[in-house]
Order: sequence, then structure tokens, then C-alpha cells
Amino acid sequence: MELWRGRRLWIEQRSVALPSGQKEYVVVHPGGAVAILPVDGDEVVLIRQYRAAIDAWILEAPAGTLEPGEPPEVCAHRELIEEARLAAAELVPLGAILTTPGFSDEVIHLFLGRGLSPCTDFAPDEDEQIEVVRLPADEVRAMALDGRIRDAKTLCLIHRGLGAPGSVP
Repeated sequence: MELWRGRRLWIEQRSVALPSGQKEYVVVHPGGAVAILPVDGDEVVLIRQYRAAIDAWILEAPAGTLEPGEPPEVCAHRELIEEARLAAAELVPLGAILTTPGFSDEVIHLFLGRGLSPCTDFAPDEDEQIEVVRLPADEVRAMALDGRIRDAKTLCLIHRGLGAPGSVP
């Protein structure tokens, strides 16, 4: 049963028959998304963005929501331009993650962006305040380990895209 529907997501109450009996769950359906780790030589490009849900500015990878029927790679190209003002000559798929399967069916498709070039032909979303930040790959790895980067999708990208300290993809 649908409980609520908004512009980007909808919420339902779902009955599930489990071996232990009938259970009621609330499931959030935010739609799919992409996240991109842009790597330029030994530098990583991240964005600093305000997130109202936690009332804080955080450092994270460029990301965005899939439009209905949009292939993840197309969305990744678009979001990289919109958020980081960069075009990627190559997007390397790094798999997909389930963000919070305890209450949501959201899937985020992960990409490594290579062969970056500046892109001035972009239209940022009206509701986003974004600062583009370039950091050495080793510093990004250290920030992931010491808690300065806490965003889950970004941590997964760093782990999958940058690998061990001292290595650059």
C-alpha cells in the first residue's frame, strides 16, 4: 500500500510472509542513482555539498539520480558535468551498491572517471550549492580511513577505485 509519493521517491507499506509469520515493512523507493570517482593523474576530484538531512557540508563524490529509463553510464556522464564541471573520456564501471537495504531498494551504480577535461557547458541544479575540490589520491585514502570522509558511496568508490595506499588507477 502506497503511503506517500513525492517528486523523487515514494514510500510503501508491504506485507511479507516470513517463516516466523506475517510481517509489515515500510519500504522507501528513491529510484536508482550513480556516483563517479573522477581521477586526474594522482588527484581525485570530489565535491563539497550541503546535505540538509544531516545539516552539514560534506565531502563526497559527484552523484545523481537516474531519470526514468536512463542508462547508468549516460547519467554518470551528465552528473559529472553538472556537479564537477568535468567530462570524462572513459567511465569504468565499478559495480553497484545497495545503500540501505534494511528499508530502501536504492541501488547506486559506481564509476571511475578517467581522461577528464573541463566542461563549461553545464546547467547546475538550482537547489545545489557545490564546491569542486581536488585532492591528492593518498590524502583521499587517508581521509577515508580517519573519518573525514563519511559518505558511504564515496567510501565504496575510494575502496574500489583507488585501491591500496600508494597505488593510482
